[in-house]
Amino acid sequence: MNFAEKSATHEISRRNFLFSTAAASAITLAAPSGSAADTQTPASFSSLQPLGERVHPITPDEFHGRLLRAQELMGQLNPKFDALFIGPSTSLYYFTGIRWHLSERLLALIVPRSGQPILVSPAFEESRVRESLRYPLEVRVWQEDESPTKIIAGAISDRGMRTGRVGMEETLPFTFYDHFRAAGPSYEAVSADPVTIACRAQKTAHELELMRLACTATCDVFRQVFANLNEGMAEKMIGDLVTAGFAKMNLRGEALVLLGAAAALPHGSKQPQKVKEGDVVLIDGGCSVDGYQSDITRTAVFGKPSAKIQTVFEIVRKAQDAALDAARRKKPTGSVDDAARSVITGAGYGPGYKYFTHRLGHGIGLDGHEHPYLVRGSTTVLEPGMTFSNEPGIYIPGEFGLRCEDDMVISAEGPAQLLSPRFQVSLEKPLG
Repeated sequence: MNFAEKSATHEISRRNFLFSTAAASAITLAAPSGSAADTQTPASFSSLQPLGERVHPITPDEFHGRLLRAQELMGQLNPKFDALFIGPSTSLYYFTGIRWHLSERLLALIVPRSGQPILVSPAFEESRVRESLRYPLEVRVWQEDESPTKIIAGAISDRGMRTGRVGMEETLPFTFYDHFRAAGPSYEAVSADPVTIACRAQKTAHELELMRLACTATCDVFRQVFANLNEGMAEKMIGDLVTAGFAKMNLRGEALVLLGAAAALPHGSKQPQKVKEGDVVLIDGGCSVDGYQSDITRTAVFGKPSAKIQTVFEIVRKAQDAALDAARRKKPTGSVDDAARSVITGAGYGPGYKYFTHRLGHGIGLDGHEHPYLVRGSTTVLEPGMTFSNEPGIYIPGEFGLRCEDDMVISAEGPAQLLSPRFQVSLEKPLG
């Protein structure tokens, strides 16, 4: 989500890109000048309350334990990793609890295979960096006329590593990677994915608790928005209501809203739409609880659904059931997409991607979209604690599109478990 620069990493995601305009406009709706936020929302939104003490933030010991786990994995790889190079990102937050805005002034975490990690910071930011520490880290600073990547190369060398493999976190901009190669030509710069993804993909019970809260909050907000739809409402107005609903809960959240034939395009159309009788209303969005994301889609019909829309809904729901059952430990990620897609194509909405135009799902956690992905041909092995969206859809150009989306976690035994409260029950009552 888009948070203040001083408290969060800037994150480019599908939802942020599509919803930036709606989110900005909703600020006025959520907190108009000189009046209470709830004067701009329906009376029923008063049921939306902050989560309060239900939220238990990640502790300093948990952040430190994640770093120790990364160091353990670095030593287990063949060949081993000698260090990790992580810039401002959700991975920086994952390992340190520090949220930092990415800019041309590099702040970086250097994790050696053993020993204390090093934070390399702009000198004028040192005080703020030290205030952000959750556990002891060495801090080295660079002045405006110095090269941070030279300081990083020197820090690694000072730890006794004159050569070696340095894993570069995937979101690090190319310019810093390129400058590091020039500053430390004796080091082999490689992808940090074998460590960072291995750590982040499998969630702990605490992480799952935060994700369940985010999913439940999203469903609570969507329930109120669907209950307050009126004919003639524009997509933007509905999106603003979603954002205002999350604001009532002291959460940041947003949604993509698709109406009628525009819903046949999974990410919508630039042409403005308004609610009218018989149209599908698709709301796809989520929120963040202590950094952990939800991603939920519900599709309803304003009025009575046609027989065709009802049939498509039932097919999509069966595809969700099939995916949940197929998502089992030790199975390849691609097999989950196969299970859902076979239901849809077997019902006549095929072949391949003709009507189900996208992959089944994506990993989710601190990022709305993260590794691994549930896509045809993917061979990543499912392990307990991995979390995914489960979002089959059928999109019929010129008519309508219908998607049901919930979040799920791979279990130690048996099928995956839902993180959202329940699957969609019906088109008439999308939230039960």
